[in-house]
Amino acid sequence: MNQALRSKRFAGLFCIGKEGKTMNCLLLHGLGQQASAWDKVREHLPEQIHTEQPNLSEFFQDGTYDDLYREFASYCAQFDAPFALCGLSLGAVLALHYTLEHPQKVGALCLIAPQYRMPKRLMVMQDFIFRLLPASAFEETGLDRQQMRRLTRSMMQLDFTRKLQQIDIPVRILCGGKDRANQKAAQELASRVKTAELHWVAGVGHEVNEQAPARLAAELTDFLNSVG
Repeated sequence: MNQALRSKRFAGLFCIGKEGKTMNCLLLHGLGQQASAWDKVREHLPEQIHTEQPNLSEFFQDGTYDDLYREFASYCAQFDAPFALCGLSLGAVLALHYTLEHPQKVGALCLIAPQYRMPKRLMVMQDFIFRLLPASAFEETGLDRQQMRRLTRSMMQLDFTRKLQQIDIPVRILCGGKDRANQKAAQELASRVKTAELHWVAGVGHEVNEQAPARLAAELTDFLNSVG
């Protein structure tokens, strides 16, 4: 993308206020997390990055992925374009999906432990584990066991492969060095999106936002500064 077009398209990420140049970024947590999973990350972000961190469980009606995505898209409608999206796991799926459906709204995309084509075998295994876990294991997720299983099963057919070539905004893909379940997908996604760059977070597993908040904040800050 040439510099003139880049500057014109992404200028809206930065808003001039009393404190100078700021930018807007939505932080989307993973399955089994709540919005508070981003609290430590936010502590390390500069004040120029204005963030919103919705609780995705509040977007559930019937508990399916389609329902979750529809409510999330409705939530995003309140924000002026363009803004940045940063999502982990389920949040990364939502961020990628929204970017593909609303390219005019998103100016930058940070995907952590992403999947662009759902690994059915892994999803089946996850559903089986949910069946075995005690009800108390779901108390802090905002969803009960049946809602969690319904969501997982409804995602099994998701596949964004054919649309990935449409993405022309800056994309940074992050994956923990110990997150073996998502490393292959992260590499494949980086190779399929022409504007993507892949960074590994060494020594960290799946939940990068909780396991390495300072390092994630540094990655996000560096990425958004490079976009602007």
